[in-house]
Amino acid sequence: MFAAKMIKNKLAVQCLSLLTLSLTCGPVAMAQSANDFPNKPIRLVVAFAPGGSTDIAARILAQSLTSILKVSVFVENKPGAGASIGTQYVANAAADGYTYLVTSPSFIVNPLTMGANAGYSPDKDFAPVSIPATQPMSVVVNEKVPAKNLSDLKELAVKNNLSYATAGNGTPPNLTCDNLFRQYWKSDVTHIPYKGSGPALIASVSGETPIFCGAVAGVSQFMKQGKVKVVAVSSDKRLPSMPEAPTFAEQGYPEIKDDLWVGVFAPVKTPKEILQKMNQAISQAIATKEVQDKLDQNDFITVGGSLEQTTENVQRDLMRWEKTVKAMKVGASAK
Repeated sequence: MFAAKMIKNKLAVQCLSLLTLSLTCGPVAMAQSANDFPNKPIRLVVAFAPGGSTDIAARILAQSLTSILKVSVFVENKPGAGASIGTQYVANAAADGYTYLVTSPSFIVNPLTMGANAGYSPDKDFAPVSIPATQPMSVVVNEKVPAKNLSDLKELAVKNNLSYATAGNGTPPNLTCDNLFRQYWKSDVTHIPYKGSGPALIASVSGETPIFCGAVAGVSQFMKQGKVKVVAVSSDKRLPSMPEAPTFAEQGYPEIKDDLWVGVFAPVKTPKEILQKMNQAISQAIATKEVQDKLDQNDFITVGGSLEQTTENVQRDLMRWEKTVKAMKVGASAK
């Protein structure tokens, strides 16, 4: 009896010691982890297929970050379900600073249109790291489509059964163009979703789908080759790379100015010290002439900013899209 009590007391002391050790060593281990960061390869998960605007920006960033952080930084594409597959993957990844999501405003729009089916919450499952760049949205048509501006396209859309391609269902370009075609023009244009803006743009270039709605990255090269025509861009003024392309504003749609940012996010429990290091590394990367030149070539505009500024920008955009989706009565917002 006494021996059993002694063993029980000894076990209690050992358990208490282990608990104390875990409570004291936990923060120390996390601090050491942050101090040692990074010491192994870093993965940037792009929730879209290769070749699109987000993928292009991620690869430009990865190359520069590899040089700055002295470890391999690589891009892994996980497309599908309007970017939800790759997003859910990162939400469930270890919060150790070695896996990040590189995404577009679809990240905040999907939960608004899909509800619980999106499988994640932008603010509960993720921590903003940086918005390295942004770029205008465009409406592009195949070379054989007899339209040079929105007025021409409207006339065609009202009289014909047209279709348009985007990076996926519920993405910002899908919402913006659906609003343009259906609400403004009262036309019955069919949406064809693809697994990223790259495949969607190629569909328009090939003539598979006559219209493309999405970011301008990659568009100018096909425009110069005469394979597509850009009938509208959402920038405040015409782009230097495509001066012939009119803006939405100059064609009577000043309210359509949806820029498509590229954002970097981490699993929500990632230590702030690591988030800070990544934010600073990204800021350093986009400040280099090499990265700026590459972004300029693809019609990106550098943004950057601190962790706090990034969080404010994301929250502001979230509120804006909440109002837009609610007004359009789309998906989960219609219930």
